[in-house]
Amino acid sequence: MPITPDAKDWTWVIEKPCPACGFAAFETSPADVGPTIRSHIPRWRKALERDDVAVRPDDSTWSTLEYAAHVRDVFGVFEQRLRLMLAEDGPDFADWDQDAAAADGDYAGLRPSTVAAELDTAGQATASTYDAVRREQWARTGRRSNGSQFTVETLSQYLLHDLVHHLHDVDA
Repeated sequence: MPITPDAKDWTWVIEKPCPACGFAAFETSPADVGPTIRSHIPRWRKALERDDVAVRPDDSTWSTLEYAAHVRDVFGVFEQRLRLMLAEDGPDFADWDQDAAAADGDYAGLRPSTVAAELDTAGQATASTYDAVRREQWARTGRRSNGSQFTVETLSQYLLHDLVHHLHDVDA
């Protein structure tokens, strides 16, 4: 059964702390990105070992498995956007419908061990790509179709919030 899509614009998390998870993305520095991603991967792997990994807590909330598959895909989307920002001046990002991705990718029907391995691989790759960003590249820009502007730095902060916030969702 599909979850009602979240249509909120979460870009404010790069300017102030998130009251739900407590993460202050704007306080992270470029040097924090790769290590923060890497430090959260084992926590996601552990969450995917739970007996109730595929159980939704209610009809409007993804299961831990679905959140983990989403985070796996978030890594890929953000790495692609980062690479685009490094290769082009001020690119526009292709839209990504996370709810369609969940339905099309059958997140609820995936094997937790497969998602754990794929999340690990995607997270490590994304962390390494951020590790390779040179100091002068952190100010490069990109734009979502809704007009939201990002620098490489603020895109990384937005990514880190997603990673931390969803882990908070499954731990709550």
